[in-house]
Amino acid sequence: MDQEHITGDGEGAGRRRFLALAAGTAATAAGLAGVAGCAGGDTGKADGAGPGESPEPSGSPRKDVPHGFDVTAENARPGHADWHVTKAGPARAIEGFADKVSVLPGEAFGLHVSTTAPRFTVSAYRMGWYGGARARLVWRSEALPGVRQPDHTVDPATRTVRTRWTRSATVETKDWPEGCYLLRLDAQGGEGQRFVPVTVRSAATTGRTVVVNAVATWQAYNRWGGYGSYDGPSGGYASRSLAVSFDRPYEYDDGAGLFLVYEAPLLALAERLGIPLAYTTTTDVAREKRLLEGASAVLSLGHDEYWSPEQRAHFTAARDAGTNIAILGANCCYRRIRLEASDLGADRTLVCYKSSYEQDPGFKRGHPATVDFRSPPAADPESSLLGVIYDGYPVDAPYAVTSPGHWFFEGTGAKAGDSFAHLVGVEYDKVNTGFPTPRPIEILAHSPVVCDGRPSHQDTAYYTAASGAGVFATGTMRWVEALDATGDGRSGANHGLDARAGALTTRATENLLRVFAAGPAGRTHPAQDNVKAVYGGSGAKS
Repeated sequence: MDQEHITGDGEGAGRRRFLALAAGTAATAAGLAGVAGCAGGDTGKADGAGPGESPEPSGSPRKDVPHGFDVTAENARPGHADWHVTKAGPARAIEGFADKVSVLPGEAFGLHVSTTAPRFTVSAYRMGWYGGARARLVWRSEALPGVRQPDHTVDPATRTVRTRWTRSATVETKDWPEGCYLLRLDAQGGEGQRFVPVTVRSAATTGRTVVVNAVATWQAYNRWGGYGSYDGPSGGYASRSLAVSFDRPYEYDDGAGLFLVYEAPLLALAERLGIPLAYTTTTDVAREKRLLEGASAVLSLGHDEYWSPEQRAHFTAARDAGTNIAILGANCCYRRIRLEASDLGADRTLVCYKSSYEQDPGFKRGHPATVDFRSPPAADPESSLLGVIYDGYPVDAPYAVTSPGHWFFEGTGAKAGDSFAHLVGVEYDKVNTGFPTPRPIEILAHSPVVCDGRPSHQDTAYYTAASGAGVFATGTMRWVEALDATGDGRSGANHGLDARAGALTTRATENLLRVFAAGPAGRTHPAQDNVKAVYGGSGAKS
């Protein structure tokens, strides 16, 4: 694919319906009819058995390293299935944000809440497995006084939404275990409920599989206050925010951001397996150079598009030291961003000028251009780390298994040519040797797609690095969502994904997590390069 077909920032209007398409909401049908831009830019359980109930692939978690937090003991505690938002109420009934994206266990953070109710409570749920309940209530506040905070403002230069709300409460995290949390705000009298996400992060990751909450991407897609990184109130690309702030609530999914669709199903599966886990966020990885040192594996979850150069450098260093990397979505590491301070602290403003990078004061001061990684100046395509490269949007296509004998598909019962409806979408990646591509790389699934009239393929791929690290990429954004798929798909939930897709993705992901938790996967499971066999003599260029 040539460069002009990749950038496509002028088609940002097409991305307006992205969240509806990706999350499978009621707007999906209308959105597909109105969205164009398959140009790769803004255009856009085989048996379900638990651990111990089905054969495991070769490879098991290492026993010779400290594992820290005991995820098995935590998930043996009683869960609380009543964590959901069931009474959202009017748009501004109650909403809030934390003034820290993450904290270490025992650290406090501020909660900034606006509500029309006289009082409200806060319930902190640690998200995980818990026998299928998916959450455990760790803490609940007393009734707190409610206040309607001032209206937000919009910076005229960058169209950044700012709140400047006062702190409503200071939340202590004493005795909160590491993990991913949703705080539920409940307005007095049931007038409304909203979530506030926060991560209680791990101080060290040695010997553990690291779950990375993609908070930068959550924030880029957040349109609270009318502006996000794709458009503003007019709906046009030109009105987008050039910088977005964490100092505001998340509009999407009752305040949960992108966590529930793209991350919670994988988190539940990983915790059910009982492998040693650590927890952090994309901003933490960017800030802390040594955070990933000694980690067995690091997981990029379902939608992880916006990366700083520092985050990418630290992922790359981890790979080169033998840490496995799993990319469980698509369109990963696509936008280059810069993190700056807000009024409330460091790294709380996400700067991404995209095609207007020359106007960026930071660029003028010598910072890297906040354009797509593959675009000039200083183009650095994401494929050099991921193995695959983003190829387009929107698509909805069957997933075609190419290498059923691979350890990744062990125990799934999948055969060559088996297809799984709707599993490829809404964005997809492929192996394209026209871009920097690590070798040897092995294509495990090679699915035909037609994106805005252009024939192409989606690829699930696995490569091994000189360090022994394995790097895996699903090549589809629906992989994590499919972990929750049940039934025959006729209801339309989860994009029509059915129990077959749920079974395949669940067992294959179990295989991946177990092998990657055991240490450098390339030493025990080296990739067998098959690009020429899959793509033919012309290679994988497009």
